Amino acid sequence: METDPKLLEILVCPLTKTTLHYDRERQELISRAAGLAYPIRDGVPIMLVGEARTLRDDERK
Repeated sequence: METDPKLLEILVCPLTKTTLHYDRERQELISRAAGLAYPIRDGVPIMLVGEARTLRDDERK
């Protein structure tokens, strides 16, 4: 299921309030400022810090 592009435009990181980057291949929204990747499940972004994975150092660039 594809995520609505309009939704992706308005979402920000819940911790830093900064822009998120969409990783279509991994189905994640990336917050480089927070160092977190929020999953997208069945087209729905899961914007909970407890559900996010921590980015590796090489992913923060």
